[in-house]
Amino acid sequence: MARVRCSVQEIELTNEDDHDVESVMATCSRCKHTTESFGTSEASVRRCLVLMREECPRKENNFYVDDAEVK
Repeated sequence: MARVRCSVQEIELTNEDDHDVESVMATCSRCKHTTESFGTSEASVRRCLVLMREECPRKENNFYVDDAEVK
């Protein structure tokens, strides 16, 4: 299992009630696949990173990390 960095940025998503909600989007540094989650908390970022693993288009089993948190 490789450790793969993802860039995380704040975006706005439209919810089912047609309201704009502050959200986050993670982008894989390897393949540029993206995932999105409502909210801007650490939990929302973690959800994006977990979704990245579940949705990997290359079917890889990686550990995804927020690029801003890597030292």
